[in-house]
Amino acid sequence: MTKYEGYLVDLDGTTYRGKERIPEAEVFIRHLLDVGFPFKLVTNNATKTVEEIVHNLNSYYDIPIDSSHVYTSIIALGDYIELHHPGANVYVLGEAALKEQLLDRNFTVDPSKPIDVVVQGLKRDVTYDQLTVAVQAILAGAEYVVTNTDRLIPTETGMNPSSGAITAFIQFATRKEPIIIGKPNKPIMEGALKQLGIDKSKVLMIGDNYDTDIMAGMNMDMDTLLVLTGVTVREDLELIQKQPTYIIESLSEWKHE
Repeated sequence: MTKYEGYLVDLDGTTYRGKERIPEAEVFIRHLLDVGFPFKLVTNNATKTVEEIVHNLNSYYDIPIDSSHVYTSIIALGDYIELHHPGANVYVLGEAALKEQLLDRNFTVDPSKPIDVVVQGLKRDVTYDQLTVAVQAILAGAEYVVTNTDRLIPTETGMNPSSGAITAFIQFATRKEPIIIGKPNKPIMEGALKQLGIDKSKVLMIGDNYDTDIMAGMNMDMDTLLVLTGVTVREDLELIQKQPTYIIESLSEWKHE
């Protein structure tokens, strides 16, 4: 087995399930902190700021990380817009954290002006009028950039629809393919690896969702560890040709040296 020098670890479904704790994950991450092993918590979640994620993990999940341990699709999306659309006026179809962090990076968010980029993430109170603004802007030439296309979110009450359901609406209406930032696509992985500062051949991608976390690792030619605590169940793997490098029931089974 490869001796890894760093980990990229998913949050939803891997580290917790909504408000439900996963004790094995908490023990695993606290051990990494205790021994000083490099890792990044990499999440497609665009509904929380980095500070909110840190507070949430510190306060409710007994995971004493700081902001240096977190890399989100919002950070990666901001990097993309800065590179490709400096000074853009952005229409944000997402929750407060997404809009707040784009404003922090000095993008204009003014729907009364021509829209250069439509940014879309999960928005649990989305309205038809908001979807209409996004569709009309994209049809008028705005670039369509999506934090992630996750289909489902594991919660303490079951699986809820995620950002990808909104993407499907807009994509069907506009016939436009979005730029997708989050897992399983490369932008978020490239950004996380750059911050981690370790060659991808020595980094293990850990997650619960084959379609996002595991495919993200595979798309980067990285080794992958699927933990069966979230979206993907063992029966799903029977239909999949390309298997994860490792499959475990919980992170208590992973022997970190």
